[in-house]
Amino acid sequence: MAEKKKTLSRKVVAENRRARFDFDIGEVFEAGIALSGTEVKSLRDGKATVGESYVSAKSGEAILYNSFIPEYLQANRFNHEPRRPRKLLLHMREIAKLWQAVEREGMTVVPLRIFFNEQGRAKVEIAIARGRQAHDKRQALKEKDWARDKQRVMRDRG
Repeated sequence: MAEKKKTLSRKVVAENRRARFDFDIGEVFEAGIALSGTEVKSLRDGKATVGESYVSAKSGEAILYNSFIPEYLQANRFNHEPRRPRKLLLHMREIAKLWQAVEREGMTVVPLRIFFNEQGRAKVEIAIARGRQAHDKRQALKEKDWARDKQRVMRDRG
């Protein structure tokens, strides 16, 4: 039984790689996501995107908008709508913390990735983020390039 747990790991289904470039990522939260059966099957096939999605609040609930989970091909008329709003499962104090940052500090909440955890449950990693301007993005690229060059020089000198 213990060996089986070691082999199970996080299976990343969709990742928003652009978010780390466009935003300064602050605090990160792991949220459950309310899905239908065909959505879970489609996610297990690994065909979802969260690149242009965002998180908003309605009446004390966190909702994920514009995430794309394609229809499951083997399902018939009971299939799901690909871009429907999906409820995120968070504690009330986590939701309050998210929306305080959004309202007071002008931050935004972006999804970073959708993955299956060790128990096989679909989760969404969301983060409080501040948008970067063009000069901030250029500076981040310079730092990234310098770190890569520094690693290369250190590796070559041995």
